[in-house]
Amino acid sequence: MSETRHEHEAVLVEPLLRLLEPRPGQLILDGTVGLGGHAAALLPRILPGGRYLGLDLDEVMLDGARQRLRAGGGEALYLVKANYSDFPDELPRIGAVQVDHMLLDLGVNSAQLQDASRGFSFERDGPLDMRYDRSQKSTAVDLVNALSERELADLFYRLGQEGLSRKIAKQICRARHGGRITTTRALAAAVEGARGAGREPQRGRIHPATRVFQALRVAVNRELENLKAFLEQVVAHLRPGGKLAVISFHSLEDGMVKRFLRQAKAAGTMEELTRRPVVADPEERKRNRRSRSAKLRVGRRLEAEPWQGG
Repeated sequence: MSETRHEHEAVLVEPLLRLLEPRPGQLILDGTVGLGGHAAALLPRILPGGRYLGLDLDEVMLDGARQRLRAGGGEALYLVKANYSDFPDELPRIGAVQVDHMLLDLGVNSAQLQDASRGFSFERDGPLDMRYDRSQKSTAVDLVNALSERELADLFYRLGQEGLSRKIAKQICRARHGGRITTTRALAAAVEGARGAGREPQRGRIHPATRVFQALRVAVNRELENLKAFLEQVVAHLRPGGKLAVISFHSLEDGMVKRFLRQAKAAGTMEELTRRPVVADPEERKRNRRSRSAKLRVGRRLEAEPWQGG
């Protein structure tokens, strides 16, 4: 892990700073603090007097963030293992019920992808795990080996937008006859077998197993359910004038955030600051490959509503 900490570069930092406009004394909730890349840029902007609450399900990521931010955060920094969908339960830790800004970076951290033992990537052979929270019981290996052919096909199509979902599911079930599929390379081989030897990746851009791995990761970690639960609680816990920023990496997440902001705009509770998602400029895309699929949407809380909390 120590060798990969500095290889991860947070995406869209400059547009995030420009749109959030953090100021001294403000309170920021970072629901996916990771290794602290965005926190390193935002935290100095809210000092003195500000506070930064960073949540993450991955203990390894939190440890890296603590090491990275310890010197500059002091008593203003709070790092907690928690699901971002449960953020209202964590606000009392800092004596708050509402915050000035909220941030989610929904991408998988580069360090997680590079750690073969985590099972997120088909580029490195390792156990089919894919959990952010390693205390969670269910893993990708459970889904791959327990779901029926139809259930696998539905999963790949719904969460991975995989056009060959049925063919891939059938090939995986055939492969299971020879024993449980327990490694990333074994699963990737089954997917490649379904597509046919020597077939080029779709549009020449992605590996044949990319969408399957995405679908499994999203399912294992209940990513869409967590995002939905989070968005449903944003308005109640964002101060008037405060901003929500979400960085997503696939259309399912981006679509959910877009619909939320449009619905909140129609309800008169939020203003869209990004009618179209902000994407990385050519320089960042060249420097940081991860930024190429990143999309940033930002909304601002409008009028106040009577707060019924303590």
